[in-house]
Amino acid sequence: MRVVIVWREDTDYARTVIEWLRDFEHRTGKAPESYSPDTPEGESICRTYDVVEYPTILAFDDSGKLLQEWKGMNPSLPRIDDVNYYLMEQ
Repeated sequence: MRVVIVWREDTDYARTVIEWLRDFEHRTGKAPESYSPDTPEGESICRTYDVVEYPTILAFDDSGKLLQEWKGMNPSLPRIDDVNYYLMEQ
C-alpha cells in the first residue's frame, strides 16, 4: 500500500506536519511520501484526487484505489497508528 501527504512548507501548520512526519518515521521506521501541491507530482495528485485542503493524507491500495483520506488539521493530524495501518505488509 501507499500513503501520501500533500502540504506546503511555508505555512502556519508546517511545524506540526514536520514534527508528525518525524514522529511517524521514528515510531514506525517508515515515511509517507511527501509532496508539495506546487510541484508537478503534487499538482497531479491534487488534481486527480480533488485535494484542495492542506495538509491532506491519502492512503491507496496497491492498484492505486483511494482507501482513506484525512483532510486538514481538524482538530489535528490523524493518529500515527491509523495511518501506519495502510503501510503494513498484508
